[in-house]
Amino acid sequence: MRIFTIFLCSLFALEALAYENTWTSSDTTQSDQSKVMSDAEMDALDARLARLDSEHLYFAQARIPQADSVATLPMTDSVFKYYMAELDARTPFEMEYNEVVEQYMKRYLRPGSSRMSRMLAHGQYYFPMFEEYLAKYNMPLELKYLAIVESALNPKAKSGAGATGLWQFMYSTGKAYGLNVNSYVDDRNDPLKSTEAACKYMLRLYDMFEDWNLVLAAYNSGPGNVNKAIRQSGGKTSYWEIRPFLPRETSAYVPLFIAATYAFEYAPKYGLVPAEIPVYYIETDTVRITKQIHYKQIEEELGIEPSLLEFLNPQYRYNTVPVVTGQQYYLTLPANTAMTFRMRKDTLYSIATEYFEERKSEVPDLSQMNEKTTHRVKSGETLGHIAGKYGVRVSEIKRWNGLSSDMIRIGQRLVVYPRRI
Repeated sequence: MRIFTIFLCSLFALEALAYENTWTSSDTTQSDQSKVMSDAEMDALDARLARLDSEHLYFAQARIPQADSVATLPMTDSVFKYYMAELDARTPFEMEYNEVVEQYMKRYLRPGSSRMSRMLAHGQYYFPMFEEYLAKYNMPLELKYLAIVESALNPKAKSGAGATGLWQFMYSTGKAYGLNVNSYVDDRNDPLKSTEAACKYMLRLYDMFEDWNLVLAAYNSGPGNVNKAIRQSGGKTSYWEIRPFLPRETSAYVPLFIAATYAFEYAPKYGLVPAEIPVYYIETDTVRITKQIHYKQIEEELGIEPSLLEFLNPQYRYNTVPVVTGQQYYLTLPANTAMTFRMRKDTLYSIATEYFEERKSEVPDLSQMNEKTTHRVKSGETLGHIAGKYGVRVSEIKRWNGLSSDMIRIGQRLVVYPRRI
């Protein structure tokens, strides 16, 4: 079962995590009022996020355009209620407006937010892609806003528990939906593949619950926790009725989604505009790679900016696109660059071959991640010893197990995803 954790680099997921930490009791029936964060706690989160912002959002140095000098909507109850009712009327989601939702809405809609401007810019690229797949599977288009809560639209987002990508897939769930991971490629970071996988997973959840709000809750905490909450509530099937019985982080999840949907739908009315981005989804094309190639050849021979190439292709580790039997890999490029690539591919592949020959000893072996195993720490073992045994990195073991240091103890159980050649 897929259990999603909150991605720490996402503004709104971080708020949900701190929101969980404000609970002083394990009583899952406490009132919504006790679930509202204080201003000091919210400000502390914003300060932490400001440090992470430039590291984890692309186009961080892009000029933030100023909003037109026109009157913007006030952030008042009457305005929120009016537009929330309008939004509720045109979506299958239960768009309830309450104090918890309002708190998150005001954080999204802060005047002059550079973070919001950058996420709006990412949305200009990703939302048409998301809508394409959501329409393919006849799903509500508002589900595109779920990626804001999951990853802040960062295609390389990683949680402390190992969930990654725009849609924050754990390894096992991603593999169940066709997302493979090896030492060169992580399909969970592939915007196209992961979006289709997320659609298929949410459709499965909808078949189970037949309610999109419950689908959101199950996407976050797993269907088992939603079924348990339904039982504990006496058979209620509305998200707001079962909310007190859901895991603590999930009780923030749907309010965050509602707030994000409202904020992105009405951002211009509040004077928020997107930063500039160098390319839009409709202006890109894909090319199939038939020989191993490094980003260096694309950048130098075709004149594409490294940051843009990485943004368009976040699934490739070591900036290398491999060739693997039984797999097909593609590069996403600006359409004109893709055309030039096709015309010059023989030259590019020849240069790439020479590049890899010169660096043969530096190039990592291609290895495939296996299913997870549990390792029990023995006397004298270190993380380095364990990493070497399973063919993984120390940093990966620490990430999979939420370790903040290299200290481990005898008898400790560690989750490991071994690699095979």
